[in-house]
Amino acid sequence: MTLFEALTAAREKIDRLDARLLLQYATGCTHADLLARPETPVPAPADAQFAEWVARRAAGEPLAYLVGESEFRGQVFQVSPDVLIPRPETEVLIDLAVDRLKTLKTARVLDLGTGSGIVAISLALECPQAQLVAVDLSPGAISVARNNAGRLGAKVEFRTGDWFAPVAGERFDLIVSNPPYVADGDPHLALDGLPFEPQMALSDLEKGGDGLACIRRIVAAAPAHLNPGGWLLFEHGYDQGPASRNLLSAAAFQAAFTHPDLAGIDRVSGAHL
Repeated sequence: MTLFEALTAAREKIDRLDARLLLQYATGCTHADLLARPETPVPAPADAQFAEWVARRAAGEPLAYLVGESEFRGQVFQVSPDVLIPRPETEVLIDLAVDRLKTLKTARVLDLGTGSGIVAISLALECPQAQLVAVDLSPGAISVARNNAGRLGAKVEFRTGDWFAPVAGERFDLIVSNPPYVADGDPHLALDGLPFEPQMALSDLEKGGDGLACIRRIVAAAPAHLNPGGWLLFEHGYDQGPASRNLLSAAAFQAAFTHPDLAGIDRVSGAHL
């Protein structure tokens, strides 16, 4: 089996770009190699790995889980089925957080539901004056995040537990979160590879709920963990902006706002004490 033959066969089952990327990961070749030397034989172990990946990708498993990594904000993060795959929309949350941290010489920052650690690690790398604490309920997620921080040289303190429980009695200048916000039973949960991602990171799993259960808990408890003037910023669903602002105002936050992503969809809401 040559590179050309392997790629041609795979393209009958999966997307062309996915086929090329998986073949590159399986064989260690580059895109230039595929173009310049398509007659190169594929070693048997690489051929077997490639065939397995193609079958799993054809069944809907996300590419990032197959190869174990995903790029976000110019960095390569390791991922596993314990964590969500990084999505570009989350950059909005980081941009808004960076804007607020730029004005502070020092700051304590809390990232709730850190997952693979993309938010906490990005903030640690881009705002070295900030002290980052990241929390997640999943030990598997914390393991992935801690590994990413070590690989990328980011100084983040990771703690395992349920939302604010691991930081009882502590206060921060900024709290950020990308919590579960898809309503339980939403048909989107069955599409685009989402069945392979951790459901507890996508949905609050509240039967008949509106997807806001986690956001309600975060907003209600955040004031007790913020310094005067401290900010809370969180990502949410496309139709949850008005409800998020109402929750913030009801919790005595000031200047509640919602910011869209690059597609113009409501993506992040926030306010300060």
